[in-house]
Amino acid sequence: MAKQAAKNYAVIGLGLFGGSICKTLVKRGQEVLAIDSNETVIDDYAPLVTQAVIADATDEIAMKNLALGQFDHVFICIGQNMQASIMATLIMKELGAKNVICKAESPLHARVLKKVGADQVIQPEVDMGRRVAERILEPNILHYLMLNKDVSLSDVRLENKQLVGQTLRQLALNDRYQVTVIAISHQDQVHVSPSPDTELMLDDRLTVVGKATAVDKFNQIASA
Repeated sequence: MAKQAAKNYAVIGLGLFGGSICKTLVKRGQEVLAIDSNETVIDDYAPLVTQAVIADATDEIAMKNLALGQFDHVFICIGQNMQASIMATLIMKELGAKNVICKAESPLHARVLKKVGADQVIQPEVDMGRRVAERILEPNILHYLMLNKDVSLSDVRLENKQLVGQTLRQLALNDRYQVTVIAISHQDQVHVSPSPDTELMLDDRLTVVGKATAVDKFNQIASA
């Protein structure tokens, strides 16, 4: 098997959101360039990351000198300064950065970022609010991720005793509920791509993928 090529990451703006991204990447052993205009913040991150630089993300020459165009992933996590966020995104795309992921403060901000070329736009408060509401409405769903506007991936706890003791083949979940089980977790054991002859047990955690409406329907069945 060919060795996967190493990737590099740049994080611009080291507030709570950007800082969290930075620390997570470092914990996963990734090379990270951290950029912020605040010297104190950079001093805090310098011991953690591969390189920490005091710079203005709207300074095209400075960004070019840092070779941002050669980075595989650039996170633009600038806070309330919408203009700086937009300018930094435009500069990154013009420099040739492969994947530019931007934090947006509002739906309007998100639309503008997409217009100027952002590859991905994240609205942390909106996304978190949606997840909190989903957890309240559907407490049986342990994790919920929208893969696109129609398809979701979710972890569902099995509490319906009528399903317990049956195999995936017998339940035919894909035919009955239009969801596919891609993993089953029981206590500390995780079975990826489970066999059709896998027998389900009470409190199993089923990782399922399918249309969001189908996943919601299956969750109701699993928790009945």
